[in-house]
Amino acid sequence: MILEIADIRIPPGRQADFEAAIQLGLDSVVSQAPGFQGAKVNRGVESPERYVLQILWATLEDHTVGFRQGPLFAQWRALVGPYFAVPPVVEHFELVTRV
Repeated sequence: MILEIADIRIPPGRQADFEAAIQLGLDSVVSQAPGFQGAKVNRGVESPERYVLQILWATLEDHTVGFRQGPLFAQWRALVGPYFAVPPVVEHFELVTRV
């Protein structure tokens, strides 16, 4: 399993609209992608215009090839992209241990 983490910054005052857009995008677009296993979004307390999106994928390629290079990615970006103040920083992680 692969954890994708996206650090997202949006313009101040756009939180409600962005949160609605990202929920719609996750529910109607990303969740349809092969290998998608779940997601969550957290908003910064000290920096309320900062969000951390976490998506679980079965494999790295499910995200980097299947989703990013397929038609769903354009739909996703059309919904959430207009809210990005800067391009998100995206990284992938493998589970090492859990409690």
